[in-house]
Amino acid sequence: MDREQQKRLAAQRAAGYVEKGSVVGVGTGSTVAYFIDELGKMRDEIDCAVSSSERSSELLRERGIRVVDLNSVGTLPLYVDGADECDGHKRLIKGGGAALTREKIIAAASERFVCMIDPAKRVDVLGKFPLPVEVIPMARSHVAREIVKRGGQPVWRDGTVTDNGNWILDVHNLSIVDPVALEREYNQIVGVVCVGLFAARPADIVLIGDQLMA
Repeated sequence: MDREQQKRLAAQRAAGYVEKGSVVGVGTGSTVAYFIDELGKMRDEIDCAVSSSERSSELLRERGIRVVDLNSVGTLPLYVDGADECDGHKRLIKGGGAALTREKIIAAASERFVCMIDPAKRVDVLGKFPLPVEVIPMARSHVAREIVKRGGQPVWRDGTVTDNGNWILDVHNLSIVDPVALEREYNQIVGVVCVGLFAARPADIVLIGDQLMA
């Protein structure tokens, strides 16, 4: 089974967690695009969606799904998204699509976080995929220097501007044995908006294709 088939199966399985009449939190990325297709098939059964990116919002509207601001709703029953890496404790690296801040906000506001991955993204130790860090533009060099002091190798994702108007540093050369501690440490660097570690609030359910990760 190829990776695209795995993504489709994961999206189909994730759609099974959607409650009728509910507001659904929707992430960003290629696997999420398949999930949005599934939501389109059941658009009359849900109320609306909260989206983590302008691109996902566009896809949702194309399928007849109303998109609302998170501030206009309460706690979400469900958030569905993908990941760039996932360890055995369901802790994630996210942000390859530069939507990490809005993704983390929606995850924090959701009762259940369902993450869809293909088998290649399951790892024992996070860090092979470069860790995205969203930064205020004027703080890019300062944040980069602070990350170097902590053993990382930050590379500016030149030409990328987030939906929030910020920049991304991708941090290489990491073996993240304590993701919660590193997330906390990076969050304390002045100028950092968000760290692409979803460790303090990991996924609740991880789907690899249509299979639950133990």
